[in-house]
Amino acid sequence: MPATTDPRDRLIVALDVATVAEAEALVGRIGDAATFYKIGYRLAYAGGLALVPRLAAAGLKVFLDLKLHDIGNTVEEGVRALADLGPTFLTVHAYPQTMRAAVLGRGTGGLQILAVTVLTSYDEADAREAGYALPVADLVAQRARQADEAGIDGIVCSAVEAVSVRGVVGPSRLIVTPGIRPAGSGLGDQKRVMTPVEARRAGIDHVVVGRPITGAADPRAVAQAIVAEMA
Repeated sequence: MPATTDPRDRLIVALDVATVAEAEALVGRIGDAATFYKIGYRLAYAGGLALVPRLAAAGLKVFLDLKLHDIGNTVEEGVRALADLGPTFLTVHAYPQTMRAAVLGRGTGGLQILAVTVLTSYDEADAREAGYALPVADLVAQRARQADEAGIDGIVCSAVEAVSVRGVVGPSRLIVTPGIRPAGSGLGDQKRVMTPVEARRAGIDHVVVGRPITGAADPRAVAQAIVAEMA
């Protein structure tokens, strides 16, 4: 697997809050217990893109989870613009044309593109409703192969599919997994989940945890416990 020098880097805290002020307050409460933060739609559309260079300047890593998907030129130029903000990771949907365009747009500044295979809120019934004929596991494997061929840096998939994805993409691609829930936590809207220690045993490089940390009375302590569990 790709090496991670700081064990805290394995945990990505999802800043799924409504405002930049809330996000900054949460980062302050967590302190040095975490080094990596995710900014998704909710915060990005509320001014959170401006937070990316501020976090980067503070020595923190940013996972910009925007799941881009559009015509090739639009994706390429969008990725190029976002790369200038300084995120470490950026997501696109795992469609071949989209992935190839994202690779062209990432440049040489260190941005890593992650391909989202199948959302962790999907189960078999959801995939059928969306018009996919393949079972979820087969669809994930197909998209992982296409991502590898496109030169994508890593895969976003459910922890349940991580072992099979690793078999497809080999040791040089990252595997990043949302839907991680510490033992005893509620599932929320996630349907294909694992605990942090199970995720590490499955060979996952980075886990994304949101509500179990952000909704905790002591988010710093929860973050520390998750890092310790994975270690």
